[in-house]
Amino acid sequence: MVRESNTKPNCLFITFEGIEGSGKSTQVRMLAERLERYGYSFILTKEPGGTKLGEQIREMLLSWQTHMNKVCELFLFLADRAQHVEEVILPALKEGKLVICERYCDSTLAYQHYGLGLPLELINMLNDLATQSLKPHVTFLLDIEPALGLRRLRGLKSSLDRIEQRPISFHERVREGYLEIARNEPERVVVLDASLPAEDVAAMVWEKLSCLLQKKT
Repeated sequence: MVRESNTKPNCLFITFEGIEGSGKSTQVRMLAERLERYGYSFILTKEPGGTKLGEQIREMLLSWQTHMNKVCELFLFLADRAQHVEEVILPALKEGKLVICERYCDSTLAYQHYGLGLPLELINMLNDLATQSLKPHVTFLLDIEPALGLRRLRGLKSSLDRIEQRPISFHERVREGYLEIARNEPERVVVLDASLPAEDVAAMVWEKLSCLLQKKT
């Protein structure tokens, strides 16, 4: 859970996770529209790229012209996260705002451990350091077949980024990694079928989140 001693009791830290093309940005936008209608105070943010420094890191990480090994990639994601938590997420939670973040620690576990094979214990330790032990109250995992997700992306983008261009076998390992995370933490991670219409997925997100919001008020 979020460290309550450093945050206001009515705050919620909400993350959206999933493989490429699972619809994270769409669900974040739809949730924000609903929260705005109901008058909630919230911020939207993302990883990588939720800060000025993070924007530069994001460009390095996603450019298909960038060549880096998997350890370098891991540390760049963690550097982005460390700055993001300190500069954006913790201050918002301390103000009692809802924080909605597209990607967080689970992405690093799924992509760098399950996808690239880096040690789980190492990633857990470094994630804990980078986040100051800050964990989400709830994570919505948008689950979809990698082939379908990538097909969606190709219909939306003129070109894929460095990570999106990886072989389908990589994306399949990432998906299985996410599902393993969900099995290990069912009290936090809500798995949703991202192949359903976006409106149906958004309704399921709101059903879960409205219960949490009621408990916080």
